[in-house]
Amino acid sequence: MSAATGWTLLVLSGVLDVFWALATKKSNGMTHWGWGLLSILLLAAFVFSLARALSVLPLGMAYAVWTGIGAVGSVAVGTIVFGEPLGAQRIAYVAIIVIAIVGLHLGTGQEAAG
Repeated sequence: MSAATGWTLLVLSGVLDVFWALATKKSNGMTHWGWGLLSILLLAAFVFSLARALSVLPLGMAYAVWTGIGAVGSVAVGTIVFGEPLGAQRIAYVAIIVIAIVGLHLGTGQEAAG
């Protein structure tokens, strides 16, 4: 598998993780069986995609990106779907997550070159 395919699977896994979080929330503690079943299926799908991606990508960078997609995506879904508040402070912290992931990637590139 190529690195490009690995990154594609990683992004897919991150998006599936966000949908998993949504389905898990909608399952109401796994009391709504349809949402609960969807949650379990999404969990299996994102773990499988993540595992495949990690077979060709560096662990630290890939996991940081995956976690960032999940964190930022979950904040967005929480705000859009559940009406959770999104004030300036939360936006700033989301921006810090994104900046940290970009910084980690840039730092990784410099270490490889150095």
